[in-house]
Amino acid sequence: MVAESMIEVLLRHWPAVLGVAFVAYLASNRFNRGLNKYPGPFIASLTDWWRFWIVYKRRPEVEHIQLHEKLGDVVRLGPNNLSFSDPKALKSIYGLNKGFTKSEFYPVQQSVAGGHRLPSLFSTTSEPFHAQLRRSVNSAFSMSTLIQYEPFVDSTTELFLNQTDKLYANARESCDFARWLQFYAFDVIGEMTYSKRHGFLEENKDVDGIIDYIANLFNYVAPVGQIPILDLLFLKNPIYLLAAKYGLVDATFPVARFAQLRVAERYPTSTSDSKSSLPSTEPKPTSQPDLLSKFMQAKIDRPEFMTDSLVMTMAVSMAFAGSETTAISLSAVFYYLLKNPQCMEKLYEELDEKAREGHFGDNEKGVVTWSESQGLPYMDACIKEAFRLHPAPGLPLERIVPAQGAEIAGHFVKGGTIVGCSAWVIHRDKEVFGEDVEVFRPERWLVDEHENKEAEEKRIKEMSGVMLQFGMGARTCIGKNISLLEIYKVVPSLLRRFEVRLEDPSKEWIVHNAWFVRQYGFRTTFQKRELVQPSGSS
Repeated sequence: MVAESMIEVLLRHWPAVLGVAFVAYLASNRFNRGLNKYPGPFIASLTDWWRFWIVYKRRPEVEHIQLHEKLGDVVRLGPNNLSFSDPKALKSIYGLNKGFTKSEFYPVQQSVAGGHRLPSLFSTTSEPFHAQLRRSVNSAFSMSTLIQYEPFVDSTTELFLNQTDKLYANARESCDFARWLQFYAFDVIGEMTYSKRHGFLEENKDVDGIIDYIANLFNYVAPVGQIPILDLLFLKNPIYLLAAKYGLVDATFPVARFAQLRVAERYPTSTSDSKSSLPSTEPKPTSQPDLLSKFMQAKIDRPEFMTDSLVMTMAVSMAFAGSETTAISLSAVFYYLLKNPQCMEKLYEELDEKAREGHFGDNEKGVVTWSESQGLPYMDACIKEAFRLHPAPGLPLERIVPAQGAEIAGHFVKGGTIVGCSAWVIHRDKEVFGEDVEVFRPERWLVDEHENKEAEEKRIKEMSGVMLQFGMGARTCIGKNISLLEIYKVVPSLLRRFEVRLEDPSKEWIVHNAWFVRQYGFRTTFQKRELVQPSGSS
């Protein structure tokens, strides 16, 4: 009788009941894990839809910087989400063996092939899986190994320089430079991974719409990742994936399709079916080992773990992480140099002086080797300063506090709380980088000869220690060295061959934060330079 009466009352007053339940839900969010003691937008403490909205507007990094400037070192960005701006928080959150794991933001970024998710080194939340996969392929990404791949980068860099000459310098046409650099980054990673370029540079177009697809995917990932359960309604809908598994729909990402074709070309007995067995026999010969051959070797060395699906995952993830972030960083380097002509002029002087000294081996095509690039201190400073001012990741790198809770920069935070630091916030810490954090000043990365050398080296080491453009700790981007190899080679190679100018110096570029902070409206012109020859050469 009592139960029936309660049901009758609930049915009769259901609007009020729903209202009370909703208020209780908001109150629960507001006081969740005692996070109400931390400042932040009031609505952010009630619902993650606030985070969704500011990310959807495409400039969340600006909001995060302003909130920390106004509210302090710890800001509440959601019912269960804290952002830290104190560099001391970095070791606590991202340090080795601290027990922090990635949040559910990351699986939203998993690729799909044949109806199957492809958890990668970047997108998995499982630390044991990550540790095993990284152990399996780590040797392929060491800088000593990557130098073996330098001919791949040289080949694409030569094509890039020649196409720049043909399409823009000779034709006197302006260039959508950010997109052109993205074409370059995609083709480098294609050649380095599969010994075959995607064809962006040759065709001067987005082949198969891969770049636009990835851009749209990140437009989706960034806001949906703030409320990850939404992904199960859209791209990772179980019914949709089941239909894809049985071939009723094609849910395979274009990059995954390209990778499948390259694997099938190299290993003719394999198929694109993720369940198929890729052969352990010798593949079709290539001129030199590439990343795909390294992944296949890992499968041979560790067959109990390195499955066909993981080989495909590694091949696909190279395009996602390896091209997008590199292109963004390259655009940042050139943009800030062009917006600061005195810095560009100083870099040209360094390159020309080194050329006269005989520092460069290639005085015909102008391609700079990795080893030669390490002898260019001002260029190194310019690249680091671009990393600082415009890091590729534009959202906090989220981690989950272990169950027992943790002390973070003087604050005890309960287990299960999502915490993180944004590179855009950390890289503007005035105590670390100086008062002029909004200024592009490469000299901050150089030892001031008028100051104490030991103190200067300590200052630079402190700055380097808080840089987050490639992540930090055990989950540092495994492709970091690939990106550095490309950047440190193509920047001096291009500037040796061309004088680069902004088409309209008064125009600012458009910044678009969709997790990775892309740039648009960055148009340049190119004018050929005569390669400076070593002094005394004929």
